[in-house]
Amino acid sequence: MSGRSHEEGLKDLTLLGNQGTQYSFEYAPEVLESVDSLHSNRDYFVKFNCPEFTSLCPITQQPDFATMYISYIPDKKIVESKSLKLYLFSFRNHGDFHEDCVNIIMNDLIKLLDPRYIEVWGKFTPRGGISIDPWCNYGRPGTKYEEMADYRLMNHDLYPEKIDNR
Repeated sequence: MSGRSHEEGLKDLTLLGNQGTQYSFEYAPEVLESVDSLHSNRDYFVKFNCPEFTSLCPITQQPDFATMYISYIPDKKIVESKSLKLYLFSFRNHGDFHEDCVNIIMNDLIKLLDPRYIEVWGKFTPRGGISIDPWCNYGRPGTKYEEMADYRLMNHDLYPEKIDNR
């Protein structure tokens, strides 16, 4: 195989390669795009590390900064990375608590991709002397991925990371 063909999902993309891309300053789940997974016959993780995530406190409107980690096991679809970047950028002026942001991101990606498994972890920088690092996950109900999600949830923080003042 020499590469993905136009018929394998590329014809539906509107953002990748578009030099006139517009950036939304309001929450915009509609910018998310997906392409067909060419490897749905196997399990594999896709992981995104997004170190420039920002949102706003819904009360004070002060900015919150985070590294957002998104990992998933695709089924039939994968997320197109430029659309994911634009989607995450759309949180810039979105006012929500950290816990809400990670769950909104996960819910939007579940709606788009119907993945076998997904987890989203937001590592927010401290504000007021405290950092908040919400983590959520989902495994497709009735499958081994649901069991995996339960296991990872119960064991995700058994070995806490070394905090070095970020």
